[in-house]
Amino acid sequence: MKRILQISNYYPPDIGGIEIIAKAVSDAARGHYETRVLCFSHEKQGRSDDVDGVLVTRCGTQKKLFSQQLSIRMPTLMKQTFRDYRPDIVILHMPNPFLAFLTLRYLPKNTALITYYHSDIVRQRLGEKIFRRLFLRVLAISRAIVATSPDYLAYSRYLRQYAKKCTVIPNCVDENALAPEEKSLAFAASLREKYAGQTILVGLGHQVGYKGFPYLVRALKSLPDSSRFTLFLLGRPGDATPEIRREAAGMENVILPGQVPDFERKGYLMACDIFCFPSVTRNEAFGVALAEAMFYGKPAVTFTIPGSGVNYVNKNGSTGIEVPNRDEAAYGAALQQLADDDALRERLGKQAAQRAGELFLYKQFRKSVLQLLGDISS
Repeated sequence: MKRILQISNYYPPDIGGIEIIAKAVSDAARGHYETRVLCFSHEKQGRSDDVDGVLVTRCGTQKKLFSQQLSIRMPTLMKQTFRDYRPDIVILHMPNPFLAFLTLRYLPKNTALITYYHSDIVRQRLGEKIFRRLFLRVLAISRAIVATSPDYLAYSRYLRQYAKKCTVIPNCVDENALAPEEKSLAFAASLREKYAGQTILVGLGHQVGYKGFPYLVRALKSLPDSSRFTLFLLGRPGDATPEIRREAAGMENVILPGQVPDFERKGYLMACDIFCFPSVTRNEAFGVALAEAMFYGKPAVTFTIPGSGVNYVNKNGSTGIEVPNRDEAAYGAALQQLADDDALRERLGKQAAQRAGELFLYKQFRKSVLQLLGDISS
C-alpha cells in the first residue's frame, strides 16, 4: 500500500476550512493508501495522536510571522518524517510559506508532490511579495495542483501560470455528519418555538476581519424594523469580535453564542430562515459553512468577491442573493427581501440544497480525490 503524507497548518480536532478538507482527504484515502499528517499544534509543546486511524504529528508553535506559524522544531521533525515514513506522495496544503520552504528543502527526489491550493496570501501584501518566488517554485515542482473552485483557478495569478497542472476539486460537506439527529432536531425546534414570529438569521465562522461580520451587524441596524430579525453569530472569538460587540451594543436581537457543540451548530443551521455569509476578501476562498447551510436548504446572502469561490458556491438569483462588496444597505435590503417573500425564500433554498447535493457532498469529493491519487500513483 502506497504512503501519503499530508502537511497542513492544523488538523482536527482543530477546526477550520483547511483542516476540514485535510481530514476529508484522509478519509477518502482510507483503505487505499496509508496516510499520516504533519501539522502544527496551538500549544508550544507538540504531540502525536491518532485521529480515526491516521497518525497525526503536531509540532509545537513558538511564534507567528505574517499570520503563519513558526517552529524551531519543525525542520527536524519534517526531515525525520520523510526519512522514517518514506512517503510516496506528499500533499502540501497552501498557503503556509514556512511549510512550503521546508517541503522544498527536504522533499525526497522521487516523492510526488501535490499542492492543495486553498488561497493566495491576500491581506499581507508585504508577505505576498516576499514569498512570491517561493510559491511559484512549489507550484513548478508539483506533480499536480488542486484548486477549490474554477473561479479561484481563473483569478489567481499563481494558479494561472500552472493551469495545465491544476484540477478543480470543490470543497465538500460530509452528508453523513450533517444528517439530522434527534438532539439537533430538538434544538432546532426549541429555537423556532422561542423565536416564533422572528426571521432567524445565522452567521458562522471565526470572528476575524475578512469574515465581514461587522458589515452584517450594520446591515441589520440599517433596516427600519430590525427588531423582527434575530441574528446568531456562531464561532470562536477573533480580532473582529470587539468591533462586532461595539456595533451590536444595545441590540438584544444580535446574539453571540461562541463556539457551540456540533449538534447545536447543526440545529442553528436547520432552524434559520436565512444564512448570512458576509465575507469581504479572497481570504475566503470557498466557504464550507456556506455549503453546509445550502445542504440544509437555506438561501444565503453574500457579497461579491472577485476571484473568490464564494460566488461559485452561492449563485446569485439561484441559491441566494449576492450584493456589491461591503454595501451594507444592499445587504440589508437583501435580508428584507428574503424575509418578506416566503415563496422566494423557499425557491432559493430548494435550489441551494440541489446545488449542494450535486457539487459539494463528500461522495463526489472522495471520487475526485481518489481519481487524482490514482493518476499520480500510476
